Amino acid sequence: MTAELVRGQNHTLPQTRLEIRVSAGTPVVAGATLGDERGTVCGIEWIAHPGSPQLPGLEVSQQAAADHRLAVDLEALPAGAHRVTVLLALPVGAGGPVRFGAVPAPFVAVTGLDGTEIATFTLTDLDAESAVSALELYRRQDAWKVRAVGQGYAGGLAEMLADQGVRDPAALAGSIQEAVTRGLARSVAPPPPRTPEGDRVRHATGSADHRPTAPPPPPAPEPPEPLTDPATTGPAHTTQPHTTQPHTTTGPAAAGASAAGPSAGGPINYAHPRRQHAAPPSPPPAAPPAQPGQPAQPVAGDATGWSMDERLYNQIWGMFEDLARAVAAYRSAVDFAESRMDQELDRALSDPRNRIGGAGDRAREAARAKRDELASRAREALDRDLAQLAAEAAVVEPALPAAYAGWGNPVWHAHRIPMEIPMALRIGDLHLPERADLRIPLLVRLPLERGMWVDSGRTASEAAALMDTDRLRRLAMETAVAHAARLLAVYPPGEFAVHVIDPAGSAAGPLAPLVEAGVLAGPPAAGPGGVASVLAHLTRRVDLVQMAVRARAADSLPPDLDTGEQLLVVNDFPHGFDDRAVTQLRYLADEGPAVGVHLLMVADREEASAYGPVLDPLWRSLLRITPVADSHLADPWVGHAWTYEPLTIPPGSHVLEQVLAAVAAARRAAGR
Repeated sequence: MTAELVRGQNHTLPQTRLEIRVSAGTPVVAGATLGDERGTVCGIEWIAHPGSPQLPGLEVSQQAAADHRLAVDLEALPAGAHRVTVLLALPVGAGGPVRFGAVPAPFVAVTGLDGTEIATFTLTDLDAESAVSALELYRRQDAWKVRAVGQGYAGGLAEMLADQGVRDPAALAGSIQEAVTRGLARSVAPPPPRTPEGDRVRHATGSADHRPTAPPPPPAPEPPEPLTDPATTGPAHTTQPHTTQPHTTTGPAAAGASAAGPSAGGPINYAHPRRQHAAPPSPPPAAPPAQPGQPAQPVAGDATGWSMDERLYNQIWGMFEDLARAVAAYRSAVDFAESRMDQELDRALSDPRNRIGGAGDRAREAARAKRDELASRAREALDRDLAQLAAEAAVVEPALPAAYAGWGNPVWHAHRIPMEIPMALRIGDLHLPERADLRIPLLVRLPLERGMWVDSGRTASEAAALMDTDRLRRLAMETAVAHAARLLAVYPPGEFAVHVIDPAGSAAGPLAPLVEAGVLAGPPAAGPGGVASVLAHLTRRVDLVQMAVRARAADSLPPDLDTGEQLLVVNDFPHGFDDRAVTQLRYLADEGPAVGVHLLMVADREEASAYGPVLDPLWRSLLRITPVADSHLADPWVGHAWTYEPLTIPPGSHVLEQVLAAVAAARRAAGR
């Protein structure tokens, strides 16, 4: 039975191999110190922090995050260590909150390796403190116990370390914050919570939620687009919350920006940024009652939100978080088991008498058996989480609206052009190798905040390596056409225009559905003259809208200027582009998204290498996707390499033609 601790209360630990799970409403730094019998830290070698995350029997995260899992093996701690103190601190200089009183109360749980909770503690009554000793594990008469501490320090990490007897605490605190800053681009706020007070992992495993009722947390910042290409040298990009006037916002976040919580020291804003009315949201659908001993049955739309689309959007991000966290915990447990085995073998074989004969063999067998036991338990916990997520995906997928659904979903056959744009658009699926059939939709917010690049070159994926070059390029253009069609289908009639540049006319086949439906802003531009004309038209639009926004004179725009969203599809870049055209394209990539002009490029980066590093900023500004499955997308939260699966039209289906015909009919009906 889980012990719910209050400040100062202790509880006996039934086992020595543990996990300490931290859940906060904003990225925090997690660390731990080892103390002697008096609680004094003997030196910096007894402190685990992001700059030095591993000690014998102890491992912490290397970055700031909203959720942490600390691995502890009390039997493997250094001799003389009688106490483990878990520390939490807010990152310095991250643009986020500077005191714990401005964020939801952190929640800490001590669990077994199978996820079973032993003791929990909610750190309430914090105010001006920016660092806190959350809890401590201590040895008492050959037994280990856990005590809820909750001691906060307004002076931050330096004051907390000084209280534990650390020499030169200010310098050490500075080095810890510096290590956090170096990895700050990977610190992200958690996706929106599944319920106002629920914990998705705890719910998924069927354990009861005993967390005390607390004020509702503030809405998380817009979930960062979690994926960056590790092959690029630029920093990760994060998306920003949408306002009610998307064309007056800035573009993608600057390098090094992190998703932060409420403003430092200020009041928490509980209003959803997209809410247009004051009516309270209707409650999410209730889950059917679970069978005794079984986890609750999943329900589509059981996340928070002001509409069903928003609930499904938040639920999908919650599924992404769950899968990332479950797999990260499994991989961490396996790594910990391997590390423990190596340490035990080193200790056993350091004695020359054990290097030969039966003693050495027995030591090796015992170490491997422990390793296999830990890995097996971790796999069992992972399989439980994956099964629950698979059940949830099976319920959610059929309930998705067209903008979130794949091409094979029947919702597309009954799709009607909407009168307002949806929150997001699905551009593919993501999965991890631990269970490749469990796919999480990849959603990007609308209006688009950066363009996309469909890589038509040979990538490291097996599918691309085995495909003919011409077939790969055609498939890349077909992927771009399908994305353009989806964007046209989810925007109101006349509020989204598509321009195409095909310098050599080589994409006539893939472009045929768009051309025949008559949904393009003009014929595909070919030759140097066509390229220059389209680029000049869109560059002029960006310049005029920027000037109108800055001067607050939207009424002064020329009457012939289309103020709707614009998408430029470029085939086979940089073929047909001179230096001036390349400069204009870079300008559109940098300045266009803020005023509604977006790029969808089909290109092989290797073929653009003749321009040298001048195009590197262009590639970094675009979200790279592929026409075939490829594990090129990196998760800045836990560092997974996700496999991207493009959306494909079922063989023999005419859904693309039907959707484009509906777009054309809606435009005619609206007189556009």
